Parts: sequence; C-alpha cells; structure tokens
Amino acid sequence: MTDWRTVFGHDEPYEPQVDGIETAIDTGREGGYTVIEGACGTGKTMIALTAGIDLVRDPDTDYERVFVLTSVKQQLRQFEADLETINENLPADWNPVSGLTLVGKADVCPYNREKTAGFDDGNVYDRCETLRDRTRDLTGEGGDTTAKNLAARARSQQIGLADSGTRSKNTFLETAGEPTPYPPDLPEYGEGGPVGAETEYCPFYAQYLEDLPDDEDGSPAEAIPYDFTDAGMITPEDLVARSVTHGTCPHSVMGAALGEAEVVIGNYYHAFDPRTVGSFTGALLDDSTFVVCDEAHMLEPRVRDLVSEGVADATLRDAETELSRVIQPVKFEREGRQAEGGSKTADADLVRAELNDSDVSYEELNRTLEFVQDLRAELDRRVTAYLDRSYRGWQSNLNDLEDAELPLRDPAAPAEDELTEWAREAGYGDADWVRAEAVGAVVQRVLNEAEDEDRTRAAPAVGRVLGEWYRRGHTDYFREIELERTWDDTEPPDSWRRAYNARLSLHNCVPSDAIGDRLGHFGGGVLMSATLEPIEAFTEVTGLQYLAREEDRPVVERRYGLHFPAENRESFAVAAPKYTYDNRGRPGEENPTRRSYANAVATVARLPGNVLVGMPSYAEAEWIAGRLESRVDKPVLLDVASDDETTESLKDEFFAGEGKVLVTSLRGTLTEGVDYSGDRLAAAVVCGVPIVNTSSPRTKAVRRAYDDEFGDGFTYALTIPAVRKARQAIGRVIRSPEDVGVRVLLDERYARDSWDSVRPYLPDDNEFQPVSPDMLDVGLDRFQSRLSSQ
Repeated sequence: MTDWRTVFGHDEPYEPQVDGIETAIDTGREGGYTVIEGACGTGKTMIALTAGIDLVRDPDTDYERVFVLTSVKQQLRQFEADLETINENLPADWNPVSGLTLVGKADVCPYNREKTAGFDDGNVYDRCETLRDRTRDLTGEGGDTTAKNLAARARSQQIGLADSGTRSKNTFLETAGEPTPYPPDLPEYGEGGPVGAETEYCPFYAQYLEDLPDDEDGSPAEAIPYDFTDAGMITPEDLVARSVTHGTCPHSVMGAALGEAEVVIGNYYHAFDPRTVGSFTGALLDDSTFVVCDEAHMLEPRVRDLVSEGVADATLRDAETELSRVIQPVKFEREGRQAEGGSKTADADLVRAELNDSDVSYEELNRTLEFVQDLRAELDRRVTAYLDRSYRGWQSNLNDLEDAELPLRDPAAPAEDELTEWAREAGYGDADWVRAEAVGAVVQRVLNEAEDEDRTRAAPAVGRVLGEWYRRGHTDYFREIELERTWDDTEPPDSWRRAYNARLSLHNCVPSDAIGDRLGHFGGGVLMSATLEPIEAFTEVTGLQYLAREEDRPVVERRYGLHFPAENRESFAVAAPKYTYDNRGRPGEENPTRRSYANAVATVARLPGNVLVGMPSYAEAEWIAGRLESRVDKPVLLDVASDDETTESLKDEFFAGEGKVLVTSLRGTLTEGVDYSGDRLAAAVVCGVPIVNTSSPRTKAVRRAYDDEFGDGFTYALTIPAVRKARQAIGRVIRSPEDVGVRVLLDERYARDSWDSVRPYLPDDNEFQPVSPDMLDVGLDRFQSRLSSQ
C-alpha cells in the first residue's frame, strides 16, 4: 500500500484535503463513489488526482488509470497544472505520472491547424477519414505500395524542393512551433497511370501505419514516437509537437496513448456520448478506470443533451436525395433507360453488391425513401398549420417569426406522440422505423464507394433517429418539433424554410439511467463541484443511489465550506419581493418590484471595484443595465447572447482598468468557470431564482417525468438546478485567502422560510444573512468600515 502524501503535490494539505483524499481512496477500494461539495479553495482537483493516482500506483488495486471529465476548459487546464505540480514534487526514484489531454481532430491535425491543403474546421473530420481510407487502400492487402514508401515519398518530395534551391519558409509544413518533414500541400501517389489518376494521401497517417507493429501480439503503443514513461503530462500542444517532428499523425498517436496514460483528461462527451465512446474512448470504460467528474452539477443537463436525439428538416432533405441517388441506377436499369448524368449499369452493380453484402433489400430502400418523403411533407404541414394559427399573413412577414416548440403530445400527460400516430395511420409499421438505420448504413457505403470519398452522409443520421424515435418510451422521452430562427436566401421568399430551421427532436427527460449505467462501468471515482447541495437529490438524479441500492456500491458524501478568512467577505440574502413574472411584469414596466430591484442592484454596483450582476435572462440583463447607466458612476458593460470571441473580449474589457459593472444572464457563460480571483471582482449580486421558462413544453415534460421518477418534479428538475446557477455566480467573488468581496442574493425566497423558499438549498453555514431591502446599504457600509479599520 502506498502513502498518498508521496503523491500529494504540496508540502501540507488543508484539513478538508486530508479527509477528502482518504475518503476517496477508501471508497474507491470498495468500488464506490465519493461525492464532494467543496467551496472554492478546497483544493478539489488535488484531492481527486492524489486519490486516483495513489490507487493507480498501488499494486494491490486493479486500477490502471484516472479518467478526468470536466465541462469547463479552465478546469481542464487546472488538472493539467496540478498533475505537473505532482510530478515536480515526486521523489527522485519515482517515474513521473503520465498524463494525456483528449481533444478533437480539428485541434491536432497539422493541416487543419495551419489551414493548408483545403482543410478547415468545417471539413476536417470528413477530409481526414477520406485520406485515411485512401492511405489504407494504397497500403493494405492488395494495395499498390507500403506505408513506409508513402511516407518516404513525401519526405523525398520535401528534400527535393530543398535541394533544388526553391526552398522557402513555406517549404516545410510547420505547426506547434515545430517543422514537419512534409510539404504544406498533400502528396499524391501514382505509378505510371494516366495523368490525373494520382491519389492524395496523408503522409502523417502513413508514418503512423508504418510504426504500428506487424505481429498480432504487438500494441499500438509501439507507434508512440516518444518514451511515455518519462513524458509526464502531455498537453495537446506537446502531443502535436512530439508527433509531427517524427512525421506521424497526432490524433492517431493520441488514440494509441489512450490506454497507456495514467491520467486521461477529457470532456463529458468522452464518457457519455454514445458515438464518441463507440469510436474512440470505449476502452477506458471498465473497472480498471477511476473516474473523476468535475463540475458535477453540470452532469445531469450535459448528459441529457448527449443522449437526446434529433434530425433537422435539411438533413431529411439530404437523406431523401441520397436515397434517390442509390435507388436510381437500379430503377433505370430495370426500366431499360440510363440514369441521369450518363450513369452506367456499373452503378447498379455496385448497389446490388452492397445489398447482397447486407440484409437490406432494394424494396426497403424504396420504402425508406417513401417514408422520409412523407415524413418531411408531414413536418411541412404541421409547421405551416402552426404559423397559420399564430402569425396572420406570415408569408409576408418572415422577419417577425420567433423561435418555437411544437409539442407532439401533451407534455404533462405521457402518451403516444402524434407523429407516431400519423405514421401508423399512413401505413408505416414497426419495420419502417427500425430498418431505416440499416438502410442508411447501406446508402453511406454505396455513395462513399461510388465517389471514392468517405464523408458523413445524412441517411445514417436519419435512420438512427427514426430507430430511436420508435424504441424510446413516451414518459422519459419527449418528442416535439423545434423551430429555430435562421435565414436562408436560397429558399422561396414565402417559404417558412427561408426563416426557420425545423427539427424533429427526441429529448431525454430523465438522464439518471444513462448516467448511472455509465458510472456503473467504472471501478469507482469522485464526483465534485462547489454547488451540489442538496447532495441527496444529486445522487438520485445521477443514478448513484441506484448503484448504492441495487449493486451495493458505496456512495459517500462530503461537504467542505469556505475556509478563507471570514472577515474578508460579507454575504446577504435580501428579502426583496419575489422576482417572478407575476410580480415584475415585462422589462419595460414600472412597478414596485422593479423599483426595489433597481435600487438594491445600484446600491451594490456603487461599491468600489468590479461588480457582477446576474439576471434570470438576457432581456432582464438589458433592462437592469439601462437602469444602472444613469445611477452609477462607472462603466456598465452588457453581455448579450453572442459568440465566444465576443464574450472573451467583453471579459477582458471588464478586467482592464478601473472598476466597472458587468451585467449578464445567469444562463450565459460568464457566471460559471470564469476566474475572477484577486481584484477582478469586488461584489456579485444575483436577482431572483433563475428557474427556466416553466411554460415551455419541454420543461413541462421534464417536470412530469421527474414527478413520476422522484416524486417532486418542480424541486428536482427546476428549483435545485436554478439555485445552483445562482450559487455558481456568487461563488465567483471569493477565490483565494486574499480575496475580499460581497455576495448578495436578491429575492425573499433566499431570505425567508416559506412554501417556495429556496433557503434550504443554500449551504448550511448561515453565511447569507437575511436582511430587508432598506437595510442592505447599512450592511454594506458596515462591511466597508470594517475593511477600512483593518
């Protein structure tokens, strides 16, 4: 048995860290999970890494790796930094702990990183798969050459350029600060064939294939071009640099290293997205893995999205086209005429060959095409009927249309959805739903073979969604049509498709089964966040209680509060009127509730330094920003729903210079996972309890499903997640022992015990003092005076 203090990266652990590490180790030995709510400064990343690495290095356990999952990039960097700290402080006779961060192809492909050879973020996956297939075809059984020869040809082409005197700064492709042995453009292979018959291939992938062991007993790890045992933490930038200097594919090396690293750092989708697990990370999902779910309060909503399905109208249209293209050669041959574009009977031979290799018949191809065509027509009928009801003369006023949800059943009364009912009445049976997936797979193989291009097709996606639509239940899954505002000038001026993207959506309402089932695959682990209370509810909605009850796997809870100096902070729960729509009305209205909130927020905003204001929505954020501009003597910055680059620019502006007020939505990205440490934030104020729109059909369906599963859908599905959002926002203020600041929750539901009080979901430490609105300024003045006298 090892001593975890040897692994711990600092001289002395905090008291909560000692308890957390020892609890996680003991629980992990029994195949269980430790659930930790730890305030900022608890050192949760070091707790999880120390416990996991200790178990991996202990010869008496079966653990081989720690698999870290986080939804926040800043936290990913924190795990990398903490692992580097651990390695820096290990005894001299210990090998460093090997680590690997998982990212997508777009981040590591040398061509895509430098935007050469026709690569960009939009086509990197399809282009990569096409080049890989071509490289394998050239070098596989019956191929024209070898992987070694392909890599050598690309290198010699480079050397030839240099020897000819034409070398320039663009001669070598460079990325991650390192030169590669290949030119910026893709090489081609051809052996004396006709001009234009050369085949593009990927030299990086060719080198990777060459490095793979020939014998069946060999391991892909032999293709890793560096000593993994001494490498320590390998970031994506490190991985790219080490791979390209050797001339090999970084993404393939990442896959080979996946099973070798002692610590693997990734995103939730690396463990919970069915397609990612099936194609990339599946080998990590067993009892030799100790899993760490960071920011675990996001586990439920993120997994709900990952295990939900949907298909857009445009995808149905593309699938219809693809099916027609596969059917047409056989159809025209049978009719004794040539297909459009001069297609030969060889195309029909290809279709028949693929059908013969599968269990799909030509009749099923036609039947699926008819189903997709009729399905799209039914979608059009329903959208048109909705617009006729809701927007008079909508064809002439497309700019006035708004996002909408069209439920396909009563959200509050689980029953068969209307689309399933329509299909049955239209003559489509069980087989038409289920067989669409196999049909889609055949369509993809035919088209990729015919066009010599392996790219993502629409038909398989449509088939998968149709199969899931049929298989999934009607209580825990909710079906609807989503209408999202967009603009497409290629559509007719009076078509709703010009203004809308329509989507058939299959929403997973209760992801506890999906989460619990996946956690059950691992040997044990830690789930942690600063905002998990009430933990009992968290363990129910994540399926952990099922593991404890049915599989007898221990689930141990730990709570660690702020241990920074209490005199450096003040926390208020202000008994302002409930900030609900019934009380406040629309943002433009003037009433006592809005005046009370405008006064209270202005009082906090006048404090010295930066102040963060969190509102229930972007519309409410815009309203309060307008009120503050004339009432505070500092710049007021307004966050709106925008792209990441704009948000980052706004954040940088907020941090720069003198104090400012930043107003945002509590459902945006500036209230979670952003580092406001030091003097970046002096105060945060949250207005209302940010419960999502309860009139949304999807929200109603989730609430009903939670009613059936847990008994109190409003509390489990709406109230508790909303309070966690509020707690995340105010948690931005105090991030270190030196931080000084004020945290304010505005709404009587935070301050008083009542039928709809949320006070029980705040930490049980009495930090948030209930005060009346007229006493808020007194409390703030007292805090400022106390700071001045220190």
